[in-house]
Amino acid sequence: MEDKKIIFSGVQPSGNLTLGNYLGAIKNWVDIQKDYNCIYSMMDLHTITVRQTPADIRRRTLEVLALYIACGINPEETILFIQSHNPAHAELGWVLNCYTYMGELQRMTQFKDKSARHAENINAGLFTYPVLMAADILLYQTDYVPVGKDQMQHIEICRDIAQRFNSLYGDVFKIPEGMLSKSGAKIMSLQEPEKKMSKSDPNPKGYISMMDDMNVIAKKIKSAVTDSEGVIEYRENDPTKAGINNLLSIMSAVTGRNIESIVKDYSGKGYGDFKNDVAEAVVECIRPIRNEYDKLIADKQYLMDICQRGADSAKRISQRTLKKVYKKVGFVL
Repeated sequence: MEDKKIIFSGVQPSGNLTLGNYLGAIKNWVDIQKDYNCIYSMMDLHTITVRQTPADIRRRTLEVLALYIACGINPEETILFIQSHNPAHAELGWVLNCYTYMGELQRMTQFKDKSARHAENINAGLFTYPVLMAADILLYQTDYVPVGKDQMQHIEICRDIAQRFNSLYGDVFKIPEGMLSKSGAKIMSLQEPEKKMSKSDPNPKGYISMMDDMNVIAKKIKSAVTDSEGVIEYRENDPTKAGINNLLSIMSAVTGRNIESIVKDYSGKGYGDFKNDVAEAVVECIRPIRNEYDKLIADKQYLMDICQRGADSAKRISQRTLKKVYKKVGFVL
């Protein structure tokens, strides 16, 4: 790898990726891949904290990989691999479990949220998955982790664990920093615009899946919640404008135009015209990605070759860190 700063991130293949995932994460990954050594993973180990159908995990893992590439991530420049193909993640995760405190994990917001949603399956993995996430990051001596504001808590516990380990054993881990997206970092639900767009939303009208049919995407945009005021303005701290704010953010993200110029263009126009244009812009953004995705997903061998090559590179890099950790804690090498 060239001597550039290292970025690590990943997405769980536990459901269809949304427009929010693309605009808030993957699009930014594409933009920065030439400036950093980027390592991106399909985080299948994380998916099983919630019960999954095995065939769905296998299918979705390759779908996510194909979508990454279709969105513009270059497998010749970027390491792309499946998390479970590198055992070092689970190995370091166990070691770091022994350097993480129960109180730290009990404070994690996502554990509380997921426990409430999956009360019938509050398992140990659901409790300790922030430690595995820390291992994911620290294995590669990561400099930056692209995250949304709602994920900064995971970066903080990762930094705490790394600093605790370093204070005991010396300079073992690089202390990573969160990298907030410059734009499109938080696309909201189309039906409940006070909530983030999520693939786990029980209402499919609330999110746009990158796998949705183009006509379905247009219908979801046109049925998005707005307000009775009928004025296309961006008022960030006005909860009554949350729906229009969200559509303006989406329009800005898919066209690259600033919100102020979009608002100016629609001065005096109604929500119907605006929604039609947002729908058209989103469809034109997603269509070429879907066309490329359809070609890639049909070539499973090509995708598996990328996974294998990526896993080999990931293992080579991570073994240096894991061996250092094993030596420090006293394991016989």
